[in-house]
Parts: sequence; structure tokens; C-alpha cells
Amino acid sequence: MEKTIQEIKQLLANVETCEDPFFKECEKDGRKGVQKLLAQKLKFFVEQEKLKQQFYEMRTYEEALYEQNVQFIAGVDEVGRGPLAGPVVAAAVILPKDFYLPGVTDSKKLSEQKREEYYVAIKKQAVAIGVGIISAAVIDEINIYEATKKAMMNAVSKLPVTPEHLLIDAMALPLPIPQQSIIKGDATSISIAASSIVAKVTRDRMMKELGEKYPPYGFEKHMGYGTKQHLEAIEQYGVLKEHRKSFAPIKNMVEN
Repeated sequence: MEKTIQEIKQLLANVETCEDPFFKECEKDGRKGVQKLLAQKLKFFVEQEKLKQQFYEMRTYEEALYEQNVQFIAGVDEVGRGPLAGPVVAAAVILPKDFYLPGVTDSKKLSEQKREEYYVAIKKQAVAIGVGIISAAVIDEINIYEATKKAMMNAVSKLPVTPEHLLIDAMALPLPIPQQSIIKGDATSISIAASSIVAKVTRDRMMKELGEKYPPYGFEKHMGYGTKQHLEAIEQYGVLKEHRKSFAPIKNMVEN
């Protein structure tokens, strides 16, 4: 008895290559609906192959270190330099040598759903994770650059496993650990990409909690960035302790 298109769709969901006997069998099916399903599956295979290639390209820094018998490599990145409110958050992540998660890249390039999905996978597979959080008050006190550095150093210090080497996104840290500062590291190193995802998801969750605490400000939507809605809320309801008072235009409001 001929399978229905819906049945074929369900079976194709488990097919992992176009060389699969069932896929080959479907190629002989002349129905337009079946051919459409095959075209979609082929497109999916192509996209997966691209993600696979991207993943291995992003392991270049790590592979070079593994060849030098360096085992524990920590990727370090931060999020939240630019917002008018909330903390700057950094993460340090040590991945296992056999880590494999195609699609992991700079957290800014991923949808919220993908970030959450990868965050769970990274937490499950990572050898160690450390997170550093620096509040708005401290940012105002020492400036955002120093606060970012402090967040990164805190993240490294909280790793339960001592890293042998650091791969850091565009920053040098005054730590007695061999390190590389990599421009756009979150898009070129799998370890830094993983740390950017952990940092981003951690900070976004904090901002959503802030949104629940202060509904009129809409933190869950703009994550503290200076959107029109956010600036209007500050004008109407005032400056909060979570706002960075050294950042314009809040700085001008506080001074006036």
C-alpha cells in the first residue's frame, strides 16, 4: 500500500543523508507533494553541511592548542557594554575536545530560540563554566572598559577547572595565564562563541527579570539599550538604580 505524503514526511524527519535507502525510494515517487518534501530535505542537508564546515573552521585556534598538548582552553567573552541599564556580563567556557555543536557562533547572529537551545547544550557538555557580573553602579565607578575587564576576570576566576590557555574576544587580561586576544573571536573561535552564548542568555534572563520588576520600562524587550520606548520611560518614570548614570543621556538627566 502506497504511503501517504504525511507518512512520508514523518519518515523523512529521521533521514540523515540523501544516500538513505528510504530517500532513494522517495526519489522514484512522482507525486508533487513528495518531490516538494525531498527538495526541502535536500535544502536542509545543504544548510547542515555549511554549518558543519563553519564549525570545523571555528575550531582552528583550539586545534592548534590541542596539538601543543593544551587540554583546558577557556573561551572568554562579554555582553552588555552598550546598554543604558543593567550589568555587563562575561562568561568563560572550557569545552571538551570532542565538543560538536554545528551552528554555534556569535550570539548576536542567533535567534533567541537558538541561543536558548545552544545554551542548554553547552551547559550540558562543557567541562567548566564561569560567569562574571558587574553591576551598573560599579560600571559608573570604574568605567565600562574596566568593568568589562573585571567581569571577564571574575568569569575566569569562577571556573571550577583551571584553564591552561585563554582565547579572549578582543581583550587582554592581566592574568598569569597564556592567552590570545582575537578580534571578532565570537565568530572565529568555537570556545569564544560558546562563552558569548552563555553570557548573552544569562544577561537576557536578568533583564527579563528586571522587566517584571519594573513593567513600564520594557527591559524584557530592549534589554537596557537606548530605544525610544526606554528613553520615554526614563523621562516619565525617572532613573533607576539599575541605570548607568555615567552614560549619556542619563548622565545629563542626573546632572540636571
